[in-house]
Amino acid sequence: MHPALENIQTLGDQVAAEAEACEALGRVSDEGARLLRDAGIIRMLQPKDFGGEEAHPRDFIEILMELTARCPSIGWVGGVVGVHPFEFAQGDRRMQEEVWAEDNDTWIASPYAFIGRAKRVDGGYILNGQWPFSSGTDHCKWIVLAGLAEKEGGPADEFTEMTHFILPRADYEILQDSWKVMGLVGTGSKDVRVTNAFVPDHRIMSYAGLTSRQYAKKNRPGSPLYQVPFELIFPGAIAAATIGIADGVVRHFSEYTRNRVSRMGVKSTQNPWQMADLGSAMADIDACKLQVLTDINDAYEFVKGGGFITPEMQAKARVHQVRAVHRAASAAAQVFKHAGGNASRLSNPIQRQWRDLSVALGHACNVEAPVYSAYAGSLYNIPTPKGVII
Repeated sequence: MHPALENIQTLGDQVAAEAEACEALGRVSDEGARLLRDAGIIRMLQPKDFGGEEAHPRDFIEILMELTARCPSIGWVGGVVGVHPFEFAQGDRRMQEEVWAEDNDTWIASPYAFIGRAKRVDGGYILNGQWPFSSGTDHCKWIVLAGLAEKEGGPADEFTEMTHFILPRADYEILQDSWKVMGLVGTGSKDVRVTNAFVPDHRIMSYAGLTSRQYAKKNRPGSPLYQVPFELIFPGAIAAATIGIADGVVRHFSEYTRNRVSRMGVKSTQNPWQMADLGSAMADIDACKLQVLTDINDAYEFVKGGGFITPEMQAKARVHQVRAVHRAASAAAQVFKHAGGNASRLSNPIQRQWRDLSVALGHACNVEAPVYSAYAGSLYNIPTPKGVII
């Protein structure tokens, strides 16, 4: 077992105890952030030369599943923020030194939606935009923002280049009152705004270069971790977190059921229909976890042996991720329908876990039909539609 997973299991009650505080604050509590930091989760995918572990991605994914089962907001932030070192490790050395040289525990926020617009200037770009969904942003000192840039040598005001821009905390504003939601409240996924910020060339990463692994080949050729596709790791983290939240619904229901008695005086544990649904839900959750973990493990071992993940291999792993997410959500719904009216009370943790799951399912990486269609189309050499994460 990975030491970080042992840490989380040891500290599991402390992690779970922060769920209410995170929701009340509208962000991960300081204690929740400390638990993440002390467990070493954010540095798992960080390069070794900057204090990271370059861990097996299967371990990272498994830990996210366990975290979100205990406290969805802490686990969600651990996954999103924990993926950013995976990207930054592939970038320019000067950027890495700016971010990690003084503090290798520096956290990085995002959003990855290509909302910003960037004009080309000497030595870099001038970036403007406002982005929603910057998870964990209050605890972060840097951010990576997606946008469309002017093509070098191309027409002015023609924004076509899909680009990631990396900025320090002084160059963007967090809109503190922008996260008013029904679920995953404790992630603090607030809006951020950038106004005329200069981003030098060494803090820019082409999306095409990242997803084609050009940066990994150039800057980290000796590390198998960074040869795994970004569009398998990042959606994998979202899938893992969502499956973990669904698992938490089932776990809470199981505990709630232990001593529950119906209005007719029948113990829930003696209700054969509830027991059947609980048993099948637990089996489905286990199967969903295993599928996602196996695919990530296989991808890592394949590149470790010198292989290159093809688009067809990536599409198959992605369709497994999305299908596993929705199977896990169905398993959670299967038991939640038995929870009764008391499950809706704010004092009952099932309702928070259920609300968090409902919001997690809406993440772009979890939207199912486009991925299913794109995967089926790949069997016939039909190009993936624009905007589909596969």
